[in-house]
Amino acid sequence: DSELKKLVKIRLEVMPSYLKVSLGSNGTFTKDEIIQHLEIEDEIGETIYKIELNFLQSLKKGLLHENISTNAA
Repeated sequence: DSELKKLVKIRLEVMPSYLKVSLGSNGTFTKDEIIQHLEIEDEIGETIYKIELNFLQSLKKGLLHENISTNAA
C-alpha cells in the first residue's frame, strides 16, 4: 500500500503546476494542495488516492485504452 501511495505521489508531482483538480463539493485544489492532502491522509487525500489508484488499475487492465478507442470511433 505504501508503494502504491508513492506511485500516486510521483504521478501527482509530474502534473503541471497550473492544473487544478475539482472534487465536487469539496472544492478545487492545486497540485501542491493535492499532494499535501495525500501526505496527511485526510478525507480529500484518500479520495485522490482512490481516484488515482482506479486510474492506474484501469490502465493496467487496458480499460483506458479500450474507452479511448471506443470514443474515438
